[in-house]
This record gives sequence, structure tokens and C-alpha cells, in this order.
Amino acid sequence: MTMTFSLDFDHLFFSQIRSKAEIQSNQIAHLKSLIQAIEDHDKAAIKAIMNPLAQESDASYLVIGDNHARHLYHSNPPPHMSLYMVGGDNKPVLAGKHIVTIRKGGMGFSLRSKTPIFNAQHQVIGIASVGYLIKYIEKVSYAKLDHVLYISIIALACLFTFIWFFSKNMKKHMFSMEPDEIAYLVRQQKVLLENIYEGVIAIDSQLTITHINQSARKTFEATEKNKIIIGEKISNLITDCSLLNKEEMEENDISDQLLMFNNKPVIASRNRLFLDNKLLGWVISFRDKDDINSLTQKLSQVKKYADNLRILRHEQLNWTATLAGLLHLGKYQEAIQYIELQSSDTQGVLDFVSKRFTSPYLCGLLLGKYSKAKEKGVVLEFDPACELRSKPDTLTETEFMSIIGNLIDNAIEATLKSEQYEPINIYLSENNNEFIIDISDQGIGIDESKIDNLFTKGVTSKKDKVEHGLGLHLVSNYVSKANGYLEFTPNSPKGVRCSIFIPKQL
Repeated sequence: MTMTFSLDFDHLFFSQIRSKAEIQSNQIAHLKSLIQAIEDHDKAAIKAIMNPLAQESDASYLVIGDNHARHLYHSNPPPHMSLYMVGGDNKPVLAGKHIVTIRKGGMGFSLRSKTPIFNAQHQVIGIASVGYLIKYIEKVSYAKLDHVLYISIIALACLFTFIWFFSKNMKKHMFSMEPDEIAYLVRQQKVLLENIYEGVIAIDSQLTITHINQSARKTFEATEKNKIIIGEKISNLITDCSLLNKEEMEENDISDQLLMFNNKPVIASRNRLFLDNKLLGWVISFRDKDDINSLTQKLSQVKKYADNLRILRHEQLNWTATLAGLLHLGKYQEAIQYIELQSSDTQGVLDFVSKRFTSPYLCGLLLGKYSKAKEKGVVLEFDPACELRSKPDTLTETEFMSIIGNLIDNAIEATLKSEQYEPINIYLSENNNEFIIDISDQGIGIDESKIDNLFTKGVTSKKDKVEHGLGLHLVSNYVSKANGYLEFTPNSPKGVRCSIFIPKQL
């Protein structure tokens, strides 16, 4: 890089010297007094004209020659100066051409500009030559280059000092983080905010929304068609809330308070945001009050599962003890009969399911539901015509299992709430055109006033609404995705029959 800069600088300097030599030789060649002195061959007059010019010029030499290239004047004559101007470049000049060459003369190699001198009849009567010795050009060039480099070094030092102080000040404001670290942190924070289950809203000191995550949008039903515009006042989003009392907001933070957001009960927190002791805004986080109830219900359900496992363990120990006693007494035939009695029913269902359904996932689901229902005293009866060898191409295995599993769960729940547990009938089949899922129970049935909204998320016929209300919503979505048809009809003599038809080809 340094060598390239040096070469470029030398080229530029040589171009400047060339231009100076050309200008001077051209001006000298047009001096009327010099033209007259040359015509008169008056060397004294020529010397008197040229000496002042030579003193003012920075050229190494100024030379005047006649129309035969003989010396008439030399501002810095070398020892043993020849009669004629040397260098071999005089002929074009005597022919009327202006030239710039680098030739070796009496003083050594030089860059020289030669201009013909014309008389009034436009005849060449002489030569005006202005020369710069190469060693002089190199000396001046190096001196200028050193000066430029010195100035450049000082400028770079000042620039680096400024950059150092500027970057130090910037890093202070950026918490000593690099730009790529800041970019990563911003992206990370954005992903975190969008994936937090709680709703989060950031507002500035003027109570204007600067950020709102997806959970908060869903809470206020701000869909893509009805976006909350960043820059709106928070009061346009949350009305009549003590959380937004600005005087109180500036004084303290709040944590996990029960508040009402647009008549919706929430558990909310509000925290101030400071930078260098200056209040920049607030961050409000909240969650639906019912979520707390949901967690409580789930914990209760886990406890129920644990209790059921203890009961099953106890029954299994009793069964094992009975079998061990029979074997100890040598009652082998009775032991065999006891085992067959306990397993015949389950084995029959296992054989039926494994023969009629090819999907191992579906087999596992049905056997699991069968065992769960049996533990609760409910019988699942499979129609003898059941048979499924494939699944809809428009649904994943998980989605197809979700449809069947949710419908069976609903039928079991409805049966458990009836006075007498009647069997649940299951029919799963397919033909050339469609898949058929038909599940009927004789449970408590469905309130006719709720049938229209039965597939809306959160709507359920069960009392523990926090725990339920999602299953049929998912079923409806998956059936719609597969372009299928779903209907609920009253079962005879009581209960509900759910039928789903999913086409094989769309």
C-alpha cells in the first residue's frame, strides 16, 4: 500500500513539473524583446532578459538556442559546455513542434520542455528550453512526500484518538457491548418477548405504546386485521384502570395485583424503566386470572392420577397375592382359570384392535382409552365392522389421533356423570370415498342451547371450564382442515352421537 501511494505521488509530482516546464518555455518563447534580441544575435540583450527570469524560476536551467540549436544563453552553464544544445531532441523543435522529453544533457538527465521561437513571419528563429534535473525532481519529491506522510501520520493519530474517545463514549452508552452483541441481544429479547406466556406491554414516559407481544395482542383480541399500532396511547387500549394513574406510576412499582383490564380480571405487574436515573417508561406484564385456577386444577388432576396409580398398584398386588396363593397350594388348574378370567376380556380387545387397525399409534390410543375407561367402570364397545387401514392424507398422525381421542374422552366424561354407566359404542371405518368416525354414548347429553357454540374455544358443557373447552375446538379445526363434516345428534334413548366424515380425495 505504501509503495502504491509513493508511485502515485511520484507520478502526480512529475506531471506538475512537466506542466510548469511547459508553461515557462511557452511564455519565454513569446517574449517580444527576446524574439528581437535573437533576430539581432545580441547575446548581451538575451542575457539581460533571461537572468531575472532564471532567478525567479525554480527550474534547474533555462536555455536559449538559435535556429541551428547553438547556445545563445544558459542560466547554469556546465563546465566545457558544448556549442550546440545536446540531447538529440532539437530537430522536431526546429521543425515547429513543442516537445517535452527526458534526456541526458550537459548537466545530466533532466525533464525538459522545448518550445520553438517564431519571428513575425512565423519562421523558427530559436529554441526556448526549460529543464528540471531528475536528481532535483527526486529530491523535491522525497521532501514533499516526507511532508505529506508527516501530515498524514499526525492526521491519522488525531483521527484514531478521536475514534478511541468516541468509541469509549459510545460503549459506555451501549453498556460496553459490541454492535454484534447488541444485535444478538435485541433479537434474543424480541424472541423472548414473543414467546412469553404472559402479556407484555412497554410504554414510554408519555404513556405511548412502544412494544406489545403476541400474548397481549390475543388478550385484547388485536388480530392481524385489527392491529394495535405502535405509538397509540395505552389509555386507548386499557380503559378505566387504576394501573395507569401516572402520579402513582412515577412513585412506585406494583407486583401481582388483581386488576380489571376492560372488565377482564388479570394478575398484573408494573415496573419503571430507568436510564441514568431518568425515567424512560414502564413495562406492564399480566396474565389471565383464570390461569391460576387452571394451574390449581391441573395440580389436582395430577394428584388424582397419583391416587389412581396407587389404587391400581393395590389391585395388582391383590391379584398377584391371590395367584401366588393358588400356586402355593398346588391349585394349578384354578390358577390358570383365574389368569384366563382376568385377561380374557383384555386379550380379546387387544386381538380385535391389532387385527382391525394397522396404525400402531391408533392401536396404542384405543387400548389406552379402553384401559382408562375400564378403570373408571365404563365399557368401550367396538363395532364388529370397525376397520382402518390408513389415515387421511390431509391430517398428520397426531391430528388424526387427537380427533378420535378427544371424542372418546368426551364420551367417557359424559357417561361418568350419568346415573348408570352404559357402554360407549365406537365405529371407525373407511370406504372408497371417505373415513368414518362414529362415537355414541348414553351419558348426560348436551344442552341444546350450547350446540351452536360447542366448537368455540373455551366453551364446554362441563362444570370445570378452566380444565376443558379446548378438545372439541381442536376437533372442529382438524375436521375443517381435512375438508370433512362433523355433526352431533341425540342418541337413543339418551346421550349424544358424534359422527365425522372425512373425504379421501379433495
